[in-house]
Amino acid sequence: MITDPLVDAPPWRYVDLPNLGTLEVRDSGPAGGPTDQPVVLLLHGWTASADLNWCRTYGPLAERARIVTWDQRGHGARGLRTGATTRIRDLADDAAVIARALDIDRAVLVGYSMGGAVAQTIWKRHPQLVRGLILGATAARFAVDEQQRKDFSLIGRWVRPSRQLEAAGCGNLAWRAARWFSDRQTGGTPTTGDKAFDKWAWDEVRSGLLSRVLTVGHDLGGFDSTGWLGEIDVPHAVLVCTEDDVVPTVRQNELVETLRSPSVYKMATDHSACVSQPDLFVPTLLSALDQITLTG
Repeated sequence: MITDPLVDAPPWRYVDLPNLGTLEVRDSGPAGGPTDQPVVLLLHGWTASADLNWCRTYGPLAERARIVTWDQRGHGARGLRTGATTRIRDLADDAAVIARALDIDRAVLVGYSMGGAVAQTIWKRHPQLVRGLILGATAARFAVDEQQRKDFSLIGRWVRPSRQLEAAGCGNLAWRAARWFSDRQTGGTPTTGDKAFDKWAWDEVRSGLLSRVLTVGHDLGGFDSTGWLGEIDVPHAVLVCTEDDVVPTVRQNELVETLRSPSVYKMATDHSACVSQPDLFVPTLLSALDQITLTG
């Protein structure tokens, strides 16, 4: 595995967002973007940062597209701490504001896990921005059975205690408590086998503002696009992880079945594919992007 996960990362760029303040985004192209390349907005998953989710894809993807990504609201060290609320629709609206600030008219949205819900919502709320969709390890709804609803309800109950700890200057303690509880529920934090990478990954996660991360996680439990997902009228692809128990494969297959005419790419891997199995994930993502840009 790559010891330096950010060796191929695009540079950071500061953008001013009306009513939200200044945000750092990674951007592999100049303002306006190369005319011969598509623009791709990379939307990361819940609790992750942009770098953690996409570090393995930066180099190969930047060879064929202008890639733009950022820490979503409340996430990572750079995610927005402004804005009154932290919901999936807020993250979708942030993406539209960022695109306007960078003079991006249309883009392919690549959403992973929670980022897939954000991408779907961007199409619903800002369809003029969307050239195509690639939805990876994600779903049209995340809380279907009783246990899943209980899990998302529990996430909501952690919001107030985490906010109180942050107000007292104990944000790190809040993250340690959350990790301890998560490990008890799941049997341990997943590892890649690379100790340096795993330490960096945990640092990326806990650099987020836990109360906001939990707030949007709770909102994700109420996400349901099944009523309108079939209306999507831009080219779209789904990357299905067939061994996923975080976003269960059955939910990913429901997404496929609800869409109008998706290109489907199945990978025999779990939810961490984007980080732990780049040799499988990256070529699959590139194939999906080629398909989208050829038809979009």
